[in-house]
Amino acid sequence: MSWVTPPSQSNADTIAAIATAPGRGGIGVVRVSGPQAPSIAQALIGKLPPPRLATLANFLDTDASVIDQGIALYFAAPHSFTGEDVLELQGHGGPAVMQRLLARCLEAGARIAEPGEFTRRAYLNDKLDLAQAESVADLIDASSVQAAKSAMRSLQGEFSREIHALVQSLIDLRMLVEATLDFPEEEIDFLDAAHAKEKLAAIREQLGRVLTRAKLGALLREGLQVVLIGQPNVGKSSLLNRLAGEEVAIVTPVAGTTRDTVREEIQIDGIPLHIIDTAGLRETQDEVEKIGIARTWAVVDKAQLALVIIDAARGQAEEDEAILRKLPSGLPVLRVYNKIDLVGETPHAARDGEAVYLSAKTGAGLEILHDRLLQLAGWQAAEEGVYLARERHLQALYAAKSSLENAEQNWQQLELLAEELKLAQNALASITGEFSADDLLGEIFSRFCIGK
Repeated sequence: MSWVTPPSQSNADTIAAIATAPGRGGIGVVRVSGPQAPSIAQALIGKLPPPRLATLANFLDTDASVIDQGIALYFAAPHSFTGEDVLELQGHGGPAVMQRLLARCLEAGARIAEPGEFTRRAYLNDKLDLAQAESVADLIDASSVQAAKSAMRSLQGEFSREIHALVQSLIDLRMLVEATLDFPEEEIDFLDAAHAKEKLAAIREQLGRVLTRAKLGALLREGLQVVLIGQPNVGKSSLLNRLAGEEVAIVTPVAGTTRDTVREEIQIDGIPLHIIDTAGLRETQDEVEKIGIARTWAVVDKAQLALVIIDAARGQAEEDEAILRKLPSGLPVLRVYNKIDLVGETPHAARDGEAVYLSAKTGAGLEILHDRLLQLAGWQAAEEGVYLARERHLQALYAAKSSLENAEQNWQQLELLAEELKLAQNALASITGEFSADDLLGEIFSRFCIGK
């Protein structure tokens, strides 16, 4: 593994930060990591606490006055989160107290930690691999119970173990290919003797399972961008309010009430959906409404799913057909026939799955819409659980998949076969950080919160 050192700061520095969220709280934590952690403990509490034992102490200022009283915890290297000497000071969680305590740590020899630097040091000191380090931030940012569970699976190493197993299988297969290349005159066909082709098929199958679960995890992490479009007064804003469970958009009988996009995040079975209500689409001379309509189409271009709302009492009119024709090719579309309460129709989904009939006013048919949204999002419960994958993970998995497909196609051309297997191994190894460029690490850890 080629771990790399942060370009901007040295691991010989001792870092400190407030590790709890901003604002008031019952408890606040200042975390210190690095070689000067023991001397900072001596300066602030007059002694070095026994390792891994909570110690009640006064936290002292430079003039020996008491800043706060709380719990001091010391973790000796390498038995700590970062793999370094770590001191945690748990005091009362008022902003003024925390700032004074942090300032005292800086006076005693620490510097302010960069965003994500504690976790970065854990990675560089081999306490976590890169996928596990990223899952720390994902666990903090998780917006649903499902997402938190998936992030914890990755933090505990489940995702990494899958990747390591694939990498090891590829290494074993590459050894067979290299042996065949190195000893071309031997009578033994190493690849046939070891059933290498079957091994490649098994690797591809396992990679497919990992990719499926990673894609579901990416959906949990990122959610789906869903845009509501249609003619004025078909009930787009009413449907947004019904989905959100509150009045987030203004609803009136006046056509053109919605002039700008209104965004709301909802969750269905733990899956985040970013719902965007838009201005009604029609010919208009109103300059403000024209701007709203232009923004509608701009949102549509970035959406991952379009709900085209249609008045069930009028049926699908030529204006609705025009909207459908103008949608980008490849954009998944679901037609939603609203206001069925006005025509006495029962809520249902069309047999082809391309339409749902409901009432945004009464809520009838909302569960049918929920189910269809999950289907269109590609969500399915995975028996083995999902991993909260990031875009870079998916790109690496797709790259490995492509290389394995090329390897199978070039089975008789050993040099090409060896190269494709190497590329697949490198792509997978980048997920756990067995080799990673400085700029990639900087990008990843810069997005962490300070104190983590």
